[in-house]
Amino acid sequence: MTISKNPPPDSDFRHALHALDLLGKQIRSGRIETDYALRQVDKIRAKLNEIANQQQDHKEIGRFEALYKVSLILGTSLDLQTVLDQVMDAVIQLTGAERGFLMLNDDDGNLALKAARNFDQQTVSNTELEYSRTVANLVIDSGKAVLTTNALEDPRFKEQQSVMNQSLRSIMAAPLLARGTVIGIAYVENRVIAGLFTEDDLNTLQALAGQASVAIDNAILFAETDEELARRVDELRMLRRIDLQLNQKLDPEKAMGYTLEMVARLSHAKEGNLGIVEHEPHQIIATHYFTSEENESKSTKEHPVFLQNAYPKAWDAVNNKQTVTYDTGQYDLISVMIVPILLNNEAIGVVILLKEDGGSFAKDEQELVERIVTRAAVNIENGRLFKAVQAADDAKTEFVGIVAHDLKAPMTSIQGYADLLLMQKDTLTDKQNTFLERISNTVKRMEILVSDLADVSRIESGQFLMEQSRIEMTTVIEALHDTIMPQIQERNHTYTENIASNLPDIYTDYYRLMQVLVNLLSNAYKYTPNGGRITLSVEQKDERVRFAISDTGIGLSAEQIEKLGTPFWRAENDYTYNQPGTGLGFFITRSLVRQMGSTIKIDSTVGQGSTFSFSIAIANEDTPEISSELT
Repeated sequence: MTISKNPPPDSDFRHALHALDLLGKQIRSGRIETDYALRQVDKIRAKLNEIANQQQDHKEIGRFEALYKVSLILGTSLDLQTVLDQVMDAVIQLTGAERGFLMLNDDDGNLALKAARNFDQQTVSNTELEYSRTVANLVIDSGKAVLTTNALEDPRFKEQQSVMNQSLRSIMAAPLLARGTVIGIAYVENRVIAGLFTEDDLNTLQALAGQASVAIDNAILFAETDEELARRVDELRMLRRIDLQLNQKLDPEKAMGYTLEMVARLSHAKEGNLGIVEHEPHQIIATHYFTSEENESKSTKEHPVFLQNAYPKAWDAVNNKQTVTYDTGQYDLISVMIVPILLNNEAIGVVILLKEDGGSFAKDEQELVERIVTRAAVNIENGRLFKAVQAADDAKTEFVGIVAHDLKAPMTSIQGYADLLLMQKDTLTDKQNTFLERISNTVKRMEILVSDLADVSRIESGQFLMEQSRIEMTTVIEALHDTIMPQIQERNHTYTENIASNLPDIYTDYYRLMQVLVNLLSNAYKYTPNGGRITLSVEQKDERVRFAISDTGIGLSAEQIEKLGTPFWRAENDYTYNQPGTGLGFFITRSLVRQMGSTIKIDSTVGQGSTFSFSIAIANEDTPEISSELT
């Protein structure tokens, strides 16, 4: 941007110069009267005054045009440094200064040099960054513009070291005012020419400073907003990463350790403790400890520490549900911050952080710690609840296993004595025989229930192991046929086998496969009214053998299929209640099929029947030979 300070000469100015030359020649020739000469001089003076006024008007118009152009330029950017350089270039061009400086107040109230430019719109080198600090401080303190035509002779500045060392002459400076506050100054100078700046130049500088102040203030606000936005975005990303870490596992120990480690690092704490509030007895027990020297948190459960003893104010944070900060230490100042872990407006624990060497926790650090602790509270509590449920479930599984084991011995004795008595049925009355048969049947049902309970216990505890081997399909089909035919015939069902030819050997646990197939077929004939049709289909599908059991029974609704497999659940209808069962069979069957590497697919229509299907892997060349137990 180049702005012309002076308008070009016009024709009136050249005519006046020509008239002055003629008058001079006439005076030198002695052929002119004095009165005539004086009249000519007055005319020339009037013309020159007229020209001077026109030039002044033109100059003012030029200033306004230049200020307008500058205002347009200053609105083109919100980058602070770009705005500062634009302002400085405009000031130098409008005033004709040798160089200029733009300074802003920093957070400590000192002037910080932000832009230094010369007449060629180049940044001033570091070796030339000297200016009159006396003039600058006078503008800052008074809030008023300063003009000196020759600082070396001005009584206000001539004795100042900076003025004398640099031989400063023309100096002009104006305050930058934004929202009623001096935010900095615009300063221009010329070290060679005295009397360069006029009051009009000072007015121009002040007008420009007014426009520049708004542009600079907007750029500062934008930079601060942009910086704050970037900081918030980074914080959200960090909180997102923390959430992902906390949500990876429902492990309260890891959640508490990770939370303490993160808040200690982000708040630059030297030490930290995380404790859980126990209500009976009323105490705060430390669970994790952090030190910046080791840079990781460690569990302290093996050596419990009662935090309320070392930090009595922890109860203030718990009871008031608010963060507590204070300083302690007789010789070395230690700052302490205690943040309650709040869940449903109740404190379930506290995080205690320590800073040494007199460093206090900043407000943004406190707010960040509070946000992280709040987000972690749900994960910590969920982890604790999950662990408690898991412990209860483990206890239930153990109890079921013990009960199933302990019931086997008395049931075996009852069954044995009942069988012995039934062997002498001819010596017993019909009523006695009926009672004995009921006892025997009841014990058999109990044996099935106990066996199912034992299987459920092993499945839930992860101790349900399979002994896999190569198995011929003919062995499976024949054994299955012999096992289920009596029950199918008892109910007058039609049993059909659709077995593909040349089926390959499969690789699985023979007895568990038989358990799955028998269970599915028993469900088929139990939940099909007498005289129905039961179908077993076996075929090869790619590298697996597919089994499908179909029936023409009562069928299942979508809601019932969703609940099927829930331990002890049975469909709520009269037909189901009249069939023997515990509600554990399908749960065990589904678990076994999953361990075999498959899932049970169910296709069912209420009143028409159901199809249950799954698949087993084909044995390959490396599969061991057929188990000797099956041959």
